[in-house]
Amino acid sequence: MKKNYILYLATIILSINTIVFGQTRKVRTVKELDENWKFQKGDFEKAHQINFDDSKWETVTVPHDWAIYGPFDKEIDIQRVAIEQNGETVPTEKTGRTGALPHIGTAWYRNKFSIPEFTKDKKVILLFEGAMSEPQVYLNGEKVGEWAYGYSYFYFDVTDFVNADENTLAVKLHNEPYASRWYPGAGLYRKVSVIVKNKESINQWGTFITTPFISKDLAKVNIKTKITGENTSLITTIFDAEGNKINSNTSTTKFVNEFDQNIKVDNPKLWSPESPYLYKAVSKLFVGDELKDEVTTRFGIRDIKYDAENGFSLNGKVTKFKGVCLHHDLGPLGTAVNKAALKRQLIILKDMGANAVRSAHNMPSLEQLELCDEMGLLFLAESFDEWKKPKVKNGYNRFFDDYAEKDIVNLVHATRNHPSIVMWSAGNEVPDQWGDEGVKRAKWIQEIFHREDPTRPVTVGMDQVEAVMESGFGALLDVPGLNYRVHLYEDAFKKFPQGFLLGSETASTVSSRGVYKFPVEKASMKTYDDFQSSSYDLEYCSWSNLPDDDFVLQDDKPWVIGEFVWTGFDYLGEPTPYDEMWPSRSSYFGISDLAGLPKDRFYLYRSRWNTEDETLHILPHWNWEGREGETTPIFVYTNYDSAELFINGKSMGVQKKNNSTPQNRYRLMWMDVKYEPGTVKVVAFDKDGKPVAQKEIKTAGKPYKIVLNPDRKTIKADGKDLSYVEVSMVDKNGIPCPTATNQLNFKVSGKGKYRAACNGDATSLELFHLPTMKLFSGKLVVLVQSTKEVGEMELIVSGKSLKPASIKFKTKFK
Repeated sequence: MKKNYILYLATIILSINTIVFGQTRKVRTVKELDENWKFQKGDFEKAHQINFDDSKWETVTVPHDWAIYGPFDKEIDIQRVAIEQNGETVPTEKTGRTGALPHIGTAWYRNKFSIPEFTKDKKVILLFEGAMSEPQVYLNGEKVGEWAYGYSYFYFDVTDFVNADENTLAVKLHNEPYASRWYPGAGLYRKVSVIVKNKESINQWGTFITTPFISKDLAKVNIKTKITGENTSLITTIFDAEGNKINSNTSTTKFVNEFDQNIKVDNPKLWSPESPYLYKAVSKLFVGDELKDEVTTRFGIRDIKYDAENGFSLNGKVTKFKGVCLHHDLGPLGTAVNKAALKRQLIILKDMGANAVRSAHNMPSLEQLELCDEMGLLFLAESFDEWKKPKVKNGYNRFFDDYAEKDIVNLVHATRNHPSIVMWSAGNEVPDQWGDEGVKRAKWIQEIFHREDPTRPVTVGMDQVEAVMESGFGALLDVPGLNYRVHLYEDAFKKFPQGFLLGSETASTVSSRGVYKFPVEKASMKTYDDFQSSSYDLEYCSWSNLPDDDFVLQDDKPWVIGEFVWTGFDYLGEPTPYDEMWPSRSSYFGISDLAGLPKDRFYLYRSRWNTEDETLHILPHWNWEGREGETTPIFVYTNYDSAELFINGKSMGVQKKNNSTPQNRYRLMWMDVKYEPGTVKVVAFDKDGKPVAQKEIKTAGKPYKIVLNPDRKTIKADGKDLSYVEVSMVDKNGIPCPTATNQLNFKVSGKGKYRAACNGDATSLELFHLPTMKLFSGKLVVLVQSTKEVGEMELIVSGKSLKPASIKFKTKFK
């Protein structure tokens, strides 16, 4: 056990070794500073000093979001504002707009680390992948730098501040009120690393890989590498996914400290969502015969093209974006980055048939991009929600003049080698869409993107479509992105010169998982006494529309190159249409809820996007005591064109998709069904009218037994990995209980711990990290987390007058 643990620790410090004169020498070391951080909320005048007493501070691991632990309190983020994006002109009181979690204020983090390999010929970089927000960074009592944007990646050269022995790192963070439109999180919510390398070295984010020529037989891979040092040479070798050497290039000449290499790859395997093949380039920097630095970069060989004739093409194949927008929070984990949580999201999206993700409205995590590379998801990387003109009082507008260019440069340099990224977004619904200054600003920003990466186009999510048609704002962008405004698509297409449009943000349909309202009808900004929205998927916002309206445009207009639905998952904050009502602290926009549990709408998108697998989904549930004899419409979301419905064996007739309305085109609907307890069955037919699939739902009795369904039963013993356990209730006959609201308790023993729970209810004020929660619409999710010990852990879920359930997990180092 001890030996295995030592081997595991060795993987935490990523060292690149080489044999020089018969000896092993480290040329670059990357240390993630994740453990033994001291944390305290509050402003402490001397917390940056080496001898400051932090012994009574909380010990935490990073990534860390200190605000997610609550409590929920409407007083925290009450705002009296008119939300211009929503068409409001009169200020009203808003509660829960930023999640009603205590993210406002100042906090400090402190950590001690040593660098035994540090000598005078070394360079040390301190890298932050995200710090919320306005970080001020101190090392050994001295201020080494500061940044402004909480979503930006940034680094400092701290060579002149470090010691080989113990170093004290202190970070001050501050979140202003009125600084966000959603829950921004708080703290060091992404990784912090120390990079130790030689002074003669490859620059931070100094490698830029492109594939300027691709054919069936060969690909030309261009690698530009910025370095520091004199009398250097660079050897770059490309390896395939199996580790086999493909080709190599040695360069001794450079231009202004940049090597420019071209390497041929025969019979290239192209990266795509269907086949996300990844190569790696290993770059070795030498001075004479001595290896000074080594960097490995993963990349994909793929060709992207945007034109008026075909829209967007990937590797010569016309491809439409079937995408979703994602905020950066991970529900019950808050904003603290966790790769297992991100991967679960992407697995759910891939099953739905999505092929693209838009980071909204800020820089994505590097882990998210790595996963999209590996799993095959196209990525629209967004930068800002504000430019110079404010949406909120203390938003990015305060920093735009000083930081916009630096933030764009860091975004591009840090992420440009990810093949998943196929487009940059320079902004989202910025108020600068109005007026001449906004046009100039858009041109300036787009040119920065072009300068730093000439291979990808730039878009902006535009909601003021009429204004940008007149001002020229939309015409100058590489890709005109329209947020909603489906009634203006035709006008915009005629007005803009690009010859195509992107639905950069679509739908904003609202629903609560497993909640159904009557009568069933289309409604804008509809509210109810329970602060829920109907899962019949016919309710939307004042500025938005229903999914089917976008489907029509995507299917009938070849010049519409795809869409990014708002949103793939519910997120903390922006509880429209209940942002003036309490309690309501998270969104209703998600295709899946805050726990990642699919809503009915998930199957509507799946029936259209997932062309490989069968979809046959019935809604609503069939537990309606007190509604006997009342009209209770039944919808079926399916990839089949027709189906027959039966209630307790009696046919309700056959419905066939048709073009009479957008809803009839994409849904099968029986609007006149009368409720009676029992069995609902649907039989789907193929194009020849033959029955090919069927599904049933039944009326359930009283909750009796807890059922546990984990996404994984074996996880890594790294102290970070998670298993998501879906918890549901069944009656004595094993029939799911869709209206159960039982209070459940959770206990984890063995080599793991309870991490959090979430039921997807936007009105719940139960804290995620406490080991108890109510079911919502019969379900919730429990997160269990590994320790750094190999072994077994067990989750026990219990509730009053219920048969408890337990499940065991294994943890392994690999």
